[in-house]
Amino acid sequence: MGSPLFALDIGTRAVVGIILEQSGENYHVTDLLSIEHKERSMIDGQIHNILSVASVVQEIKEKLEQQHGPLKRVSVAAAGRALKTAAGSITVDISERSLISTEDINQLELAAVQQAQQKLITSDPLTHHNEYYCVGYSVLHYKLDHEKIGDLIDQTGRHASVEVIATFLPQVVVESLLATLKRAELEMEALTLEPIAAIQVLIPPSMRRLNVALVDVGAGTSDIAITDQNTVIAYGMVPLAGDEITEALSNEYLLGFPMAESIKRSLTSSKEVTITDILGFDQHVATTEVLNTIHPTVEQLANAIASEIQRLNQGCSPKAVILVGGGSLTPRLSQEISKHLELPENRVAIRGLEALSGVSLEKTLEPSPALVTPIGIAIAAKRAPIHYMSVAVNNKTVRLFELKEMTVGDALLTTHTGAEQLYGKPGHGMTISVNGHDLTIPGEHGTPSTIILNGKPANTKDAISNGDRIELIAGKDGADASATIHDLFEELEPIHITINDKMYRFEPDIFVNGKRQQADCQIQDRDEIVVSQVRTLGDALKRMEAKNSALLDQRFTLLVNGKRMMPNSRPVRFFMKGIPINKSQKLSDSDVIT
Repeated sequence: MGSPLFALDIGTRAVVGIILEQSGENYHVTDLLSIEHKERSMIDGQIHNILSVASVVQEIKEKLEQQHGPLKRVSVAAAGRALKTAAGSITVDISERSLISTEDINQLELAAVQQAQQKLITSDPLTHHNEYYCVGYSVLHYKLDHEKIGDLIDQTGRHASVEVIATFLPQVVVESLLATLKRAELEMEALTLEPIAAIQVLIPPSMRRLNVALVDVGAGTSDIAITDQNTVIAYGMVPLAGDEITEALSNEYLLGFPMAESIKRSLTSSKEVTITDILGFDQHVATTEVLNTIHPTVEQLANAIASEIQRLNQGCSPKAVILVGGGSLTPRLSQEISKHLELPENRVAIRGLEALSGVSLEKTLEPSPALVTPIGIAIAAKRAPIHYMSVAVNNKTVRLFELKEMTVGDALLTTHTGAEQLYGKPGHGMTISVNGHDLTIPGEHGTPSTIILNGKPANTKDAISNGDRIELIAGKDGADASATIHDLFEELEPIHITINDKMYRFEPDIFVNGKRQQADCQIQDRDEIVVSQVRTLGDALKRMEAKNSALLDQRFTLLVNGKRMMPNSRPVRFFMKGIPINKSQKLSDSDVIT
């Protein structure tokens, strides 16, 4: 036997201390002690009263030391319910960009995670000042021009989007755990997450390719982890659990909380329960009647768990659900979850110690699904402990919580590097009116930032190690929109037309906000531009009439027998290269007309 492993499961209602001995790949649970909190010092996985929790930890430590000698180091878990999940999405204009590269998509995903992080911070005033570790994210889907698409690489279009679901752990959760252990004169040997702990002992790596949900139903909360494609893809929490059932019994039968809890636990083994209410009256109630009383509450709990599982699993039901924790023994809970997920009942199962291969229990200890998580904490912390790492980002040292293989993107998230720092800002655009039609002129796109990892070019998905140095060289901002009148029109040159051997020059008429301007005039935002050009013979004749040209004046006088006469004018006919033309004839420079 090796040295004993000491682990703590700090829950909402109680702290569980456990001693394991390891022999090769096998573990034997030699002792276990559970002590309830003396006050409500834990809320949703967060230690709210360090002194109170530390006193319970100290009491467990001292009692276990009487049997097993000095205990200096302990493995603990950050509660899965402390994990916070948020969705994020980002859309970028790619209309003037070349084909999308892998790094473009990496930065797009990172920007979506940052958006989720910002949404998380602003949505809850209690978490507003928290620092968060991103412990993982999964892409829900990519979109091209607002339509879902399998992959964005090498695609072209107007808009590219990505939607992600990201999971965060508040830094304060870890720091409060460290402070509590220090108060109890314990050193953190290893740290894990409660959902990871249960998965480590219940779902071997060979099974993690399957889409399975693990639900740890405790007293105050139900923690959820989803596996798929050989990894844990999402974590979540429902603020409902076994206490909801206890409170339903308490309200229905006028019971104190401890009595209601005792009756709840006896429902799985007795056909009839004896209830003594707060007034001292005894009554014998059939178990079936009690189950019918709590059924609406059980259904509510099952619906909440099933809905969160589907939300975390991209709107779909998983292949199977594994239930652990003391609350998993709630009568009819597994059947109700299977109904809400539309799964066969044999696909939703309660797993206890019998499911743990290589784990044995001291004969004096009673096996229960409630022991899965504390045993898992000790084993997972031994097999896959989580460490801190320190890296420098632009000469600023940051500490990262190693829950997975850490990347450059994780370091940038920790330093709150904004998406705008990964790409230069686009320049301001302009909106103008051209001959009565609105026109938008976009600014230039910014250039991407350059990432240097230990002196070499890198991207956001590159793995990092303790002591690495990251430098982020910001991309350049795009120039603001800029244009002249000439830029708006393909042809804006004067046109020269010869009519009856006389050459006429027709300049374009350009008016900006009612004032005549030249073609090289610089356009400003909100300008109203009117441009008229001579394109047909009719356009040319109108210009000539406006200049009082005598060309079209066919009136003349005759002197007949000493009497002045003015005959009726004849219609003017026009010819180009000897062929008759009309006023709609399009003109080109240097045309000759008779």
